[in-house]
Amino acid sequence: MDKQQFYYDNKIVRNFLYASIAFGVIGMLVGLLVAFLYLFPHLTDGIPWLSYGRLRPLHTNAVIFAFVGNGVFAGSYYSMQRLLKARMYSDFLSKLNFWGWQLIILGAAITLPLGYTSSKEYAELEWPFDIAIAIVWVAYGINMIGTIIKRRERHIYVAIWFYIATFVAIALLHIFNNLEIPVNFTTLKSYSVYAGVQDALVQWWYGHNAVAFFLTTPILGLMYYFVPKAANRPVYSYRLSIIHFWSLIFIYIWAGPHHLLYSTLPDWAQNLGVVFSVMLIAPSWGGMINGLLTLRGVWDKVRTDAVLKFYVVAITGYGMSTFEGPMLSLKNVNAIAHFTDWIVAHVHVGTLAWNGFMTFGMVYWLIPRLTKTTLFSDKLANFHFWIGTLGIILYTLPMYVAGFTQASMWKQFNPDGTLVYGNFLETVTQIMPMYWMRAIGGTLYLIGLLVLVYNIIQTVRQGSPVENELAEAPALVRISPRQMKGEGWHAWLERKPVQFTLLTTLAVAVGGIVQIVPMLVVKSNIPTIAAVKPYSPLELQGRDLYIREGCNNCHSQMIRPFRSEVERYGDYSKSGEYVYDHPFLWGSKRTGPDLHRVGAKYNDNWHFNHMWDPRSTSPGSIMPGYKWMYDNKAMDNSLIEDKMKVMVTLGVPYSDSDIKNALKSIDEQSSKIEKNLYNDPDFVKSYEDSKKNAAVKGEVFVPMKDREIVALIAYLQRLGTDVKVKNNNN
Repeated sequence: MDKQQFYYDNKIVRNFLYASIAFGVIGMLVGLLVAFLYLFPHLTDGIPWLSYGRLRPLHTNAVIFAFVGNGVFAGSYYSMQRLLKARMYSDFLSKLNFWGWQLIILGAAITLPLGYTSSKEYAELEWPFDIAIAIVWVAYGINMIGTIIKRRERHIYVAIWFYIATFVAIALLHIFNNLEIPVNFTTLKSYSVYAGVQDALVQWWYGHNAVAFFLTTPILGLMYYFVPKAANRPVYSYRLSIIHFWSLIFIYIWAGPHHLLYSTLPDWAQNLGVVFSVMLIAPSWGGMINGLLTLRGVWDKVRTDAVLKFYVVAITGYGMSTFEGPMLSLKNVNAIAHFTDWIVAHVHVGTLAWNGFMTFGMVYWLIPRLTKTTLFSDKLANFHFWIGTLGIILYTLPMYVAGFTQASMWKQFNPDGTLVYGNFLETVTQIMPMYWMRAIGGTLYLIGLLVLVYNIIQTVRQGSPVENELAEAPALVRISPRQMKGEGWHAWLERKPVQFTLLTTLAVAVGGIVQIVPMLVVKSNIPTIAAVKPYSPLELQGRDLYIREGCNNCHSQMIRPFRSEVERYGDYSKSGEYVYDHPFLWGSKRTGPDLHRVGAKYNDNWHFNHMWDPRSTSPGSIMPGYKWMYDNKAMDNSLIEDKMKVMVTLGVPYSDSDIKNALKSIDEQSSKIEKNLYNDPDFVKSYEDSKKNAAVKGEVFVPMKDREIVALIAYLQRLGTDVKVKNNNN
């Protein structure tokens, strides 16, 4: 049979690899800065775009979508071409994928520090970027499917099964989680179409499965290609691959509600999440076993080969995190771990070991082959492995200790029924040594990455890059579309990409449909509370400022029905309290106390002083100050009517009169808060001095009632008060 000659596109692989390395350095530098902000809260004092609340989502987005994302694209573009014996379907789509993705990352790097965020974890980017992500992702999918169609290899290898599942699942997750209405088309502000409990369920359906289908399934695809290549051994078990794939993609999509245990999510949804999370351990460990046993017969090589070392620790990290995940979904364990640093440790076992080390191993294996040379220094690669492994240990172990410490201190009672550690700050100061060790571990991990950068630069310098690599393979000959005699059903499915993709879509979609549709259409899932009213215009502005500053990164708004939490924070949360919350703000970690019942707990002066210098009201606090909200600058209220109109579209019962009189309402409520602030003599003195300073400088003096801090105080003072009013009337 005559062979056809063609060229593999190595340039696109190289570009994605370089981008992955560069953004890996940037993302981890930001992460290290975030870690040091726990230790030195004043480090970026007064600089809004370097504050913790704005940098934390920048770190997660940079590591997940820029570092790991670019690595996934690089590995999938390289492996797909060779597994399918074809150049990518379209060079234009490859370039659109690359440049579009980098522009989105650049946009995130600009907008997130400026405070433009939807507040949804792992989906913080605002509506124009959501549209751009969808376009670029579809371009990637078309390119992949087009390549599969024009392939010269009959059967689709297991790695490509996982790439297909990744494309289908992320498309569904991204579109449905990011349904939002822009305030207008000239501003980067939108509101989620879902509210409260519904928004929480959709977000964690997305959030959990973003981990599943962006940080797991494509990395498994890379594992199934690069581990056998590096070991020069076949995959241990083809049959186990089949079981691993189909069970994983079917079960994973159901597990999202385990992030919302003991919340106001209905019990049936929570229990579904628990059941499927526990089931998830079987396919996950099946994949780990398949990966590790692929190395049978070459374990002696692991002692010297840095690439295989990275892969072994990566797969082990996958096994550890996928054992821990189902364990954390058990209600008795979740009651201890949720909102603590245990979750931070769990997440970083997956990202630093599984995602990071798989990417590093792939980089060390690929770059010499793309440049037709050998790696500059095997010793440096081995040094990177050991210092990176030490970094992971020094990062995660202290966070486990911190999590256990927090959980135990939060729940301890005295014999008289009072909390042993009634002041939340007592738990914060206790775990500061663990935060120091985490920063040291993160530093070591970053040093390892910088060693990789140097090693790769030197490797590229000594090699000669081949952007278009010549290859040849016979054309694919058509055979019967039906299942042939002796051909297994899965072997038949592997040569039918359309049917394979449709079946994958069905397996992925069914769990989301069963969980989410009843929550959206069955009203009894969210009992209403008559006392709960929409936010006032000033409170709505304050809520948007709370989102802008990323306060939900450190504070929850969900009091679980535990004795310890009710004693500490107040009455447990009810689902009907969140019906006007677009988006929900339950949070996922408590670096500070829960705020759902903070309304009317402190006076306005306390909040005013606390936001200026948290240590003035809470000695030992690691919360940053928000001095820019006090600047002699009027808050922008120009969009308030548009915001309220969008809320009306979403079902919030603002009347035409409410919208028309929004500015008047803001002025009246803010004037009351300013009047309350005059109860503090220190405020009066500093405020009068600021008037004089403005006059000396020739500046227009903006009254305190018109500044951002007053709106934030209004929002905080509203939290949880609707139900308190109802209880008082009983």
